[in-house]
Amino acid sequence: MKKTFIVLVSVAVGLGLNAMSASAKPITVGQKFANCSQLNKVYPGGVARSSSVRNQGGKTKKTPTVNAKVYAENSSKDRDKDGIACEN
Repeated sequence: MKKTFIVLVSVAVGLGLNAMSASAKPITVGQKFANCSQLNKVYPGGVARSSSVRNQGGKTKKTPTVNAKVYAENSSKDRDKDGIACEN
């Protein structure tokens, strides 16, 4: 009887965790994107290397998100080398 109870509780907890993780927002820390269109779906203003980085052209419509790990993975998408990848 105890073994059956333990198995049932374990299954219920496992199902609960799976349901919770399916509805949770995916973690994008250090995520590499295929192109700027994909990156801008998650980060509409692009991704900045640090909070001290300023856009050289100053013509961005949206404020970039500061995330050094995501920037590092997508630094090749920083065409003007201003410290902001895929600015929009």
